[in-house]
Amino acid sequence: MVYDTHTLSLVFVLQAVETLAALLHLIVILCMPLRDPELPASDISPAFGTPNHLFRSPEDNLTLWQFMSVTWMAPLISIGYKRQLNDEDVWSLSYEFQHQILHENFRELSGSVVRRLLSANGLDLAILSCLGILESLSNFAGPVLLQQLLRAMEDARAPQSKAITFAVLSLVVRLVACQSGVFTTWYSRRCYERSRGEMITMLYEKTLSRKLVGETATPTAANPGEADLNDNVDEADVLPSQRKPRVKSMWYPVTQLAGFLKQSIRRRFSREKAEQQASIGKIYNLMRNDVYEVSQRFWEFNKVIQIPLSLILSIVLVWKLIGWPCFFGVVTVIVAQSVNVLITRVLLRYERERRKITDQKLERVTQFITAIRHLRWYGWQDYWQEKVMQARQEELNFMILTKLWRALISFANYLASGLFPVAAFFAYTALAGKPLRIDVAFPALQLFSMLENSLRDVPDLITTLLNANIAVGRIEDFMGEPNKDDAMVRSVSAARPHILLRDASFAWPGTSHLVLRNVTLEFPNGLSVIYGKVAAGKTALLQALLGELDGRGGTISLPTHVVGYCAQTPWLQSMSIKDNILFVSPYEEVRYRKVLEACALTQDLASFKDGDLTNIGENGIGLSGGQKARVALARAIYSQAKILFLDDPISALDHQTATIIVQKCLCGPLTQGRTVVLVTHRTALCRDKAKQIIEVTEGSARVLDKGVLPSEEASDMLVAESPETDKEDQQKHMEKDDTADKFVEEEKRVHGGVKAAVYWEYIKAGKLKWWFLMVILLALYRLVGLGETWFLKKWGEAYDRPVGVLSFLDSLPSPEANIRPWLLGFFVLAFAQAVVFLLVQCFMIVLVYFTGRQMFRDVMDRVSHATFRFYDVTPIGRLMNRMTSDIGTVDGNISSQFQAVAFLAITWASSIVVIASVTPIFLAFSFALTASFVFIFLRFLPTSQSLRRLEVCACRHFQYYPTADQDPDGFPQPLDVQFWSIT
Repeated sequence: MVYDTHTLSLVFVLQAVETLAALLHLIVILCMPLRDPELPASDISPAFGTPNHLFRSPEDNLTLWQFMSVTWMAPLISIGYKRQLNDEDVWSLSYEFQHQILHENFRELSGSVVRRLLSANGLDLAILSCLGILESLSNFAGPVLLQQLLRAMEDARAPQSKAITFAVLSLVVRLVACQSGVFTTWYSRRCYERSRGEMITMLYEKTLSRKLVGETATPTAANPGEADLNDNVDEADVLPSQRKPRVKSMWYPVTQLAGFLKQSIRRRFSREKAEQQASIGKIYNLMRNDVYEVSQRFWEFNKVIQIPLSLILSIVLVWKLIGWPCFFGVVTVIVAQSVNVLITRVLLRYERERRKITDQKLERVTQFITAIRHLRWYGWQDYWQEKVMQARQEELNFMILTKLWRALISFANYLASGLFPVAAFFAYTALAGKPLRIDVAFPALQLFSMLENSLRDVPDLITTLLNANIAVGRIEDFMGEPNKDDAMVRSVSAARPHILLRDASFAWPGTSHLVLRNVTLEFPNGLSVIYGKVAAGKTALLQALLGELDGRGGTISLPTHVVGYCAQTPWLQSMSIKDNILFVSPYEEVRYRKVLEACALTQDLASFKDGDLTNIGENGIGLSGGQKARVALARAIYSQAKILFLDDPISALDHQTATIIVQKCLCGPLTQGRTVVLVTHRTALCRDKAKQIIEVTEGSARVLDKGVLPSEEASDMLVAESPETDKEDQQKHMEKDDTADKFVEEEKRVHGGVKAAVYWEYIKAGKLKWWFLMVILLALYRLVGLGETWFLKKWGEAYDRPVGVLSFLDSLPSPEANIRPWLLGFFVLAFAQAVVFLLVQCFMIVLVYFTGRQMFRDVMDRVSHATFRFYDVTPIGRLMNRMTSDIGTVDGNISSQFQAVAFLAITWASSIVVIASVTPIFLAFSFALTASFVFIFLRFLPTSQSLRRLEVCACRHFQYYPTADQDPDGFPQPLDVQFWSIT
């Protein structure tokens, strides 16, 4: 059919109009909002507005283009590039990320932990699955298009547009894969953050509600563990006269490590331990490590889809490319995975033991940090430090063992991935008799590389899933521990609003010995006073009313009211006096002033420079004993609790202050209509005002006549009326008058990048000789990889023309005449690459061991011998972060990052050399690409560092081991700050 010029022009115009219309429709779609425009958006920050903590993140109201390109982060990156970010510069989180909302929704779900996590994050996981499939298909379209491109370039009769078409299609599929990767990162991050917040808040709430089970004490020898301790005492702690001369070779650390490993294995597996209730160290480990282990699997959930799919697609495409010979390579994979199954079983055994040892180490670290003041007073810090170092050494031993087994798994994978092309090319050339052309070799090599990555990731995926399964099991065990309400026989009476006990007997959880026997009491509205001798059971009675003790008979009736509890040892947070009193209650000016006056705090606040805004420091270090008791009492009184349990809050007060508190606080208008149960020895102060006085004697309780004064009260009155406490409080007022706002120093945030001196300290801790050897091995590994690719290229070219310029290849016969030398050379290179990889992993393990041991000892030395001022101004939570999270980073992430940086630098340099020798014109594009990467990276890095430092500083407000007085609904806010550091 013949068309005239006018018709062709009309067709061209119509095609152009259709193209422009399609582009216009595409632009309109990209500019459409993802959120209903009719919904209110006044509290959402504009997409390109200045970041402010008063507004929610712009991600709640984006267009499709803004979501795809992540351009809404540009204002935050711009500010972070110019200066250090502060809390006020970061948006508030959207509702679906705020941990308070996550916790409230998650607690409504039922079932196991995994089932609840899948229910809460099911939509994100479904999206990740679809994105994983799309990305895998896009990635594997590359080798197919590459093969067509090479054929079009070799075919002289093919039009040039054919090769250009395949090149453009390759670019399109790469763009699709990259955009899918952006979406995957977004939804993976969201799934990770949500699951981590849900588990941490779940564990936190469980810690507050679980029953604390006691352990029966068993007789032990004096100074238990002293023999083991002496065996591991550092040589520096031995007197010079007692030291024996010793000549250490360069392999002495390795032999010492082997001895430690052997001793630890024998000691650990020679005894069985009964299951115990989770200790403080285990709870730290659960929240810091096990939660991360599980939530990280949600971050990498797309791999659960991509890795098996990539493995299947790569095998199918290799089979289509070279046919049945590919199954010879599959055999090597099956053999390697069979070996890995056996290794993994052993690895899991050691992994479980390692986690138990980490629990014990964290428990010792917690005890050491908590009691460091008292240890310093008595000079016991070195002894306890050595006990911590013993636990740390045992942890390192098992960490090295697990890393060695992981290195063996990786070696098997690398060897299998290296032997896969050897076996496949052997069958393709020697058995099938086909020539290994370039248009077959290089697409096959790319597919082999993808197959290698899949094979390399499969065992890692299985191992991480099994480790996550161990972590889930540990979390499930902790969640399965009995709660306080589960063990208590409790009937709530709505008709009778009083607390009533009838023939009730109680024992400490986990024990059979009764601490309270046949108690029959009723606590009406008003003040009830409990007194008795030391260790008679007064506090135990309050604990029983709180549900902390196991009921062994009788009944207890409690009204369904909130209970306020003031412990014998005041529990205070490192915040202002006002925040401690308000806690989670809303601020009411009139009520707040009345509480301050009733608790005799008005005069104290007047002596502080900042009044009630004064920060009291870690656990109230900036206050005297009497002030601590009154602040804790004020918190209980200010609350809306209808029932108040007060465990001797007036014991640290002088007689005048105690009298004021009894009259204005305990018997004043603030306690009208409330049930107040007061434990005290100073019954004379409140005898006339109490509804009843209860005497507790050796586990039994009885109500006394208010007119009968207890015989032991005379001595108590003498103590109560002693002015010494008042003088002590006044003296502390004078000392702390000008420094009340400086008890706790804010954690300093370093500006700019990480200094080279910091990296140098890490490198020195790992010994320079080991770092040098590792860099040499990494360079050798890269050299062998390049040699393998170059050898394969020469192999394909040898079918048509003489081989290269190297003399040792000139002597090889033509592949058509004798293929065996070529196969043998390819096998040697593949095997050498796997061996070098194993050596790199072993040297990295040695570096991790020496670095982790030295840096942990340095930190312990600094903490053990710090000034007492340091303990005053440094919160325990901050020290625990340094001793746990940061040391965990030293043990794992940093070493792998150093290895990756060194290897990528070597890879980049070697690639530049290869490109310069083959296609010098491509260097211009390479340098342009490198310059653009450096430009983007240098703008992104300062913001990332600022956000990370904000997270670390925010963790000081979050206490990973909560106390029984802490409200589970008031803690998730600091977790929200951690979100931005992983964006």
